[in-house]
Amino acid sequence: MNISLPDALKSFVDAQVASRGFGTNSEYVRELIRKDQDVQRLRGMILDGAASPIAGEVDEAYFDGLRKLARDSVGS
Repeated sequence: MNISLPDALKSFVDAQVASRGFGTNSEYVRELIRKDQDVQRLRGMILDGAASPIAGEVDEAYFDGLRKLARDSVGS
């Protein structure tokens, strides 16, 4: 795949590659694509959560259970 960029964007990409430790322009573009995939997955999870039924009340007992779960999983 070849991507054409105007000079201003090419200069920006070159600067990012040089300053952020990427070996090539392709590595930089791949990283951008991976980050966009993460954003899309997160957006999907948020939308799924918003569309799901309410599972129960979020109160102090709920957070106590989460804390216990977190402590138990660290100790395992």
